[in-house]
Amino acid sequence: MSQLLVLEDDDTIGRVLESSLRLHGYGVSWVRTGRSALAEAASVDFDLVLLDLGLPDIDGVEVCRRLRVTLPSAVLVILTARTEEMDVVVGLEAGADDYLTKPVRLAELLARVRAHLRRGTAEVGGTPPITIGELSVDVAGRRVTLAGREVRLRAREFDLLARLAEEPGVAVSRTTLMTEVWDTHWYGSTKTLDVHIAALRRKIGEVAPAERAPQISTLRGHGYRLERPGVHAGPG
Repeated sequence: MSQLLVLEDDDTIGRVLESSLRLHGYGVSWVRTGRSALAEAASVDFDLVLLDLGLPDIDGVEVCRRLRVTLPSAVLVILTARTEEMDVVVGLEAGADDYLTKPVRLAELLARVRAHLRRGTAEVGGTPPITIGELSVDVAGRRVTLAGREVRLRAREFDLLARLAEEPGVAVSRTTLMTEVWDTHWYGSTKTLDVHIAALRRKIGEVAPAERAPQISTLRGHGYRLERPGVHAGPG
């Protein structure tokens, strides 16, 4: 049974989330404050966290940042009434994998939770690593190495790189990436994709110089393409 942590200070919303998620077979711990969430995360290895940003004690972005350290393999989903693009970007850069803005339809939230957990637990045993130059993407082990050094990626960063690495040199549309990496039916903003691409570029660049590492090209109005080493990447 997947274990979920719900951090929501609104009693009405919290009760609905807790009861609905339990009804769908998940183990749920519902807390109302950031401190309570951090304490729970220190004792339970949660698979997914639904995190409200507007908290009564600690800023939700700071809680997100700390949860990413405590639960490095968990999926962190921001659930917030803050709709400004910068708030969303800050939350994603703090370690969140996804976000939903309130009010959110319960069916959409449940579908997003199922998609994240399904992808995180998919069995791919026996799949050989994808090798592009000195980059190795081990899908079965969920590890990435570049020039002999491990590249530490968050769950959705890994999924995104693995998808691009499946077809090096091939343009992959934004819609395809959002559909295959995040959810089977994505209709929302793709800002989360841009933030994850930026994080991938940064982490790859920290491990090896551009001439030795595959680069991610931006295809304006379409999507992204993973270039083989030595190929000039488009504007980022």
